[in-house]
Amino acid sequence: MTKLPRAEFVLSATTCADFPSDGLPEVALVGRSNVGKSSLLNQLAGAKRLAAVSRTPGRTQLVNFFRVEDRLYLVDLPGYGFARAPVGVRRGWESMITSYLFDRAEVRLVLVVIDARREGMASDREVCDLLDRRGMSYALVASKSDKLSRAAMARQRARLVETLAVPDGIPFITFSAVTGEGRKELWNVIEKQVRRPRLRKTTK
Repeated sequence: MTKLPRAEFVLSATTCADFPSDGLPEVALVGRSNVGKSSLLNQLAGAKRLAAVSRTPGRTQLVNFFRVEDRLYLVDLPGYGFARAPVGVRRGWESMITSYLFDRAEVRLVLVVIDARREGMASDREVCDLLDRRGMSYALVASKSDKLSRAAMARQRARLVETLAVPDGIPFITFSAVTGEGRKELWNVIEKQVRRPRLRKTTK
């Protein structure tokens, strides 16, 4: 994408019944709390305050839909690993997220966002494994890459690919909301994927 798209906040869903019904393809952002999903979304859209950025893990508790030029939705999902949330609330989120990712036909791509500075967590690998088993198209996005030197980022990338057992062919994009690194590459992945019909695979 040569120029930044126009994007706007549409709605925050508390149940599956609240999801949009216009049939536009959707790109979901998932990741542990405080990995920078909101900052990534703002950088993708070229808007500083499109998505609220919080220093408090678990602040995003709804499924937030952002429409991009009537072409697609970017969908910010609640972060996993939100230890401060009550058990009942976590179960409600998890149920809605699972239903959204695996039952909703409009989902074309899942962006699994991780902090480039951190080691891959068991929960990150579980998400990737689940997406693999369900035959979902996804990309791994290492955010906050500006915090590392190029050499350190290269070493970290190799460790993350090994730790998370990333299969061949899965895009791995280093991204910085500060410098814009990876934005063009990520938009290329998004635009390529939203043109394809969703493929489904039974669980193993």
